Amino acid sequence: MMTLELVCARFQGLAPEELRGWVAAGLVRADPEGEALVFQEIDVARIALILELRETLALEEDALALVLSLLDQIYALRRRLGGRLGEG
Repeated sequence: MMTLELVCARFQGLAPEELRGWVAAGLVRADPEGEALVFQEIDVARIALILELRETLALEEDALALVLSLLDQIYALRRRLGGRLGEG
């Protein structure tokens, strides 16, 4: 697990206030640990995805939330269908 400070240090240009905003908006999940926020590796990977989408597609915050929601739905559908793809 990584603290908010370590995550921000890992990604150049990511400010702690911005990351807290993403957590508050539900774009990224974090676990409270006392007064601090900690992130699991899957959450750090999602942060990397957000930064990549924002950089490569120049997505604004509203569009970013929509794209992430759609990606979450696609991954959930793939998991549900995963066992069925070999059938038939």
